[in-house]
Amino acid sequence: MADATLVIQTAHLGDVVLTTPLLARLAEQHGPVDVVTTPGAAPLLNTHPAVRRVIPYDKAGRDRGLGGFFRLVRELRRGGYVRAVLPHESLRSSLLAWLARVPVRIGFKGAPGGLWYTERVALPEGAHASRRFGALAGIGATPLPSLGLTEDDTKKVAGWLADQGVPAGFVAMAPGSRWGTKRWPHYPQLAARLNQPVVVVGGNEDQRLGDLICQAAPGRAWNATGRFTLRESAALLQHARLLVTNDSLPLHLATAVHCPVLAVFGPTSPKFGFGPLGKGDRVFEHPSLPCRPCSRHGPMTCPLQHHLCMRDISADAVARAVTSWES
Repeated sequence: MADATLVIQTAHLGDVVLTTPLLARLAEQHGPVDVVTTPGAAPLLNTHPAVRRVIPYDKAGRDRGLGGFFRLVRELRRGGYVRAVLPHESLRSSLLAWLARVPVRIGFKGAPGGLWYTERVALPEGAHASRRFGALAGIGATPLPSLGLTEDDTKKVAGWLADQGVPAGFVAMAPGSRWGTKRWPHYPQLAARLNQPVVVVGGNEDQRLGDLICQAAPGRAWNATGRFTLRESAALLQHARLLVTNDSLPLHLATAVHCPVLAVFGPTSPKFGFGPLGKGDRVFEHPSLPCRPCSRHGPMTCPLQHHLCMRDISADAVARAVTSWES
């Protein structure tokens, strides 16, 4: 490929989804791009129309350490890349591009690895993360995040919904998060207060939370946690009336498939650039706690041991918002 572009994005899954507007813009300018990402994120990108090739880098597993790092360097050298774009502000990403001898290396000013960039872009203050990443492609409008869902993805989900007898226009709930303090504790109470069908989405680790929600709404709640891949979960959200979620990956999957979002933020804040993007989307957050936000990612446990930023957001308030949304 005469004008080959490499993007290195090995951050969290949500960051990978929010990088897709950058991929789309780069593909418009230079043709489909190659992306280095984690094995867990690879399925989010390997069917995306802006992506030519996904290069998995298992930095915490099989490719851990210098051996795996330099194996990837050698592979990237063979790619003949003209430019590398580095939305993840990490020293490792910048070193990969430099050691791979990519002549043009584009990242943000002030990044830890900025010494090895050839072009440094000012980080747009106050912008959503998807628009910050998109700025690395130069001046221009940034599209919304997107996913390359396949026919198989949509067929599997449609078949499951039909087999389970799930009514159309259900409310999706995503109660999980890898960070403990991001989990709003009142999903079962919310499900009990709604007179609506509910489908719970998430990974294997969220199955118990899904069971608790379904027990609170017998006969009108279905537990889909651990049942679908990431892309299939996004395809499921296409059928939902809206998603109630924490500050976690399902929020960004919903944005990518234009599912309305009601997001509950506690230890973090949408001001960090990771909130929902839809015009009608809504955020619930505690209005007055001086201790929040306490972290960019959310710690596993509340530093002050009270978790009021989530506990004080009532199921009644969220239920009223869901009901009014549907009226």
